[in-house]
Amino acid sequence: MMRGRKNLAIAVRRAPNDIVLETQMISSIAERYPFLKWPVLRGFIALVEAMVIGVRALTYSANQVVEGEGQGESIGPWEMAFTVAFSLGMGIGLFFLLPAGLAHLLERYATNAAWQNLIEGIFRITIFLAYVVGISFLKDIQRVFQYHGAEHKVIHTYEAGEALTVENARKFSTLHPRCGTSFLLVVMVISILVFSLLGKTTIWIRLLSRIVLLPVVAGLSYEFIKAAGRHQNNPVMHILSLPGMWLQKLTTREPDDEQLEVAIRALNKVLETEEGVESIN
Repeated sequence: MMRGRKNLAIAVRRAPNDIVLETQMISSIAERYPFLKWPVLRGFIALVEAMVIGVRALTYSANQVVEGEGQGESIGPWEMAFTVAFSLGMGIGLFFLLPAGLAHLLERYATNAAWQNLIEGIFRITIFLAYVVGISFLKDIQRVFQYHGAEHKVIHTYEAGEALTVENARKFSTLHPRCGTSFLLVVMVISILVFSLLGKTTIWIRLLSRIVLLPVVAGLSYEFIKAAGRHQNNPVMHILSLPGMWLQKLTTREPDDEQLEVAIRALNKVLETEEGVESIN
């Protein structure tokens, strides 16, 4: 999937010689309510809208594969919405509530609030890395990671001003500073800083705060990623961005030529309707 300012394009290889394309118009609620463009708040809005777009893209691509194989029924919007809602709940529980609970169990050994939050952050990052490594062994996920790498290579090709061909895209890196993987790692780190401001709390306040403050953490993380992508030539920003880039080595794989072709078709479709590409997914 490639996203521009006003449109997105989804390309799906339904058969060896059949790539189907879908173009959808997108608009942000912030266009109607300018205050939603304020720093930090705009990051949370962007995250919610990205999730909505992701659901639409997943529904379309999954249905195209089902139709191409001629098996089963299409996935309805309610089924996909339930799946995403369940996954979101599991994500919050696994990466935010579980680390908070584990850190609370060690409260007798780390009575200082700062140490408790640091331990919680270490648990959070460890669980996240273990999860990414674990799913990377799944065959279907490995293919997803290859397409992820294809998107990055094609975006690099476009940003370098080169013709969008498979040959040109091959030579570029599968890593990209504006990747969502980097965003997730930044969320993990920023959460340590934000939650530390609360001081020592009861276990129930601790768990509730992890949910309530998640929009703040997401908004601050968005601002960092945005600044990092804009100032990659800044040595400090470059160093701070490195961990996220390293993590992409787990979430991207070298794509084959057919996967690069799909990514190129999607980007070309976006460029047919507007100039410039705002972000990648």
